[in-house]
Amino acid sequence: MSRKFTDNKLVIASHNRGKVREIAELLAPFSVQVISAGELDLPEPVEDAETFIGNADIKARAAALASGLPALSDDSGLAVEALGGQPGIYSARWAGPTKDFTIAMEKVEAELAGQDDRRAHFVCALVLCWPDGHAESFQGEVHGDLTWPPRGEKGFGYDPVFIPTGHAVTFAEMEPTEKHAMSHRADAFRQMVAACFEG
Repeated sequence: MSRKFTDNKLVIASHNRGKVREIAELLAPFSVQVISAGELDLPEPVEDAETFIGNADIKARAAALASGLPALSDDSGLAVEALGGQPGIYSARWAGPTKDFTIAMEKVEAELAGQDDRRAHFVCALVLCWPDGHAESFQGEVHGDLTWPPRGEKGFGYDPVFIPTGHAVTFAEMEPTEKHAMSHRADAFRQMVAACFEG
């Protein structure tokens, strides 16, 4: 049985403004006050797990312990079939120390040189952790294909090169509400909401 979320304040264990904004929008219907780890000036823990869930767990636990509040973390990334699932958990690292995803997208395209297989999927692992150490974890995915050159100004990360299956536009060309309805983050959120926020 999953633990229900009954607090009115939640720390988003991220310093990524795009990710914090997207999570805040998804949580808007639940009247939860959202504050980011960046706003609280919490240190960023070392993410040395080998899975998305493992890294999300590290971040959520660190934020919950440091803040004394429940914390929600998201570890997400792009897995490219022809690259054996890379960049995967290293998706942000491919963007370099400045977190420049133009560099990351160019690197993916360079690695795919000569490849016909453009299939890829986004993965989102969510971990909701309370200060007492109890945690709930969820993982969502969305599948699609990569395109080049990048298209669109909305979204963040690898969104400009990812076209979800059944669509003709990239995540970065979609209105946020359309993306939220189908994204990997939305998939994981639906699972979390059903387990911890409803009923």
